[in-house]
Amino acid sequence: MSLAEDYLSWDDLHPIDLVEALAADHCWEVDRLTDNQIAMAVEGLWRSYALTLSWSPQDETLRLICTFEMEPPAARMGQIHDLLNRCNDQVWSGAFTYWDEQKLMVWRYGLVLAGGAVAGVEQLNHMIAEAVSACERYYPAFQLVAWGDRPPAEAMGIAMAEAFGRA
Repeated sequence: MSLAEDYLSWDDLHPIDLVEALAADHCWEVDRLTDNQIAMAVEGLWRSYALTLSWSPQDETLRLICTFEMEPPAARMGQIHDLLNRCNDQVWSGAFTYWDEQKLMVWRYGLVLAGGAVAGVEQLNHMIAEAVSACERYYPAFQLVAWGDRPPAEAMGIAMAEAFGRA
């Protein structure tokens, strides 16, 4: 029986409980911070990503943030912001931002579950996969702009397209 089938009949299951079960199924390092928040580490091709999912019962929203450390030179921040805008023009399900105080590149997404809607395991798995995929796709471009002194338009040219199959 799949993880999705295990929870198919649990309509009132807390979204963070589902994320915790999903993380265990994938053997991800996980830390349940509160009843409404969970943090985990997911290994990508370029690096490890820190993911935090938080449930807001008031807003009926599940918020995902996927971060990685990045401390570009101050002189390159204008180009980094230009690159962020270019990246965000190409993505559909979330958005990048840079948290200067924490020195973190951040992918953010909010899943609204208003009116008693319930997130399914497949939906949560897809949400997490999309976050990691976006970070993996644009990570080389961030590196080129920050430390390779490349212009944002040129760096976007190397952003990996969605791969089909395996080499």
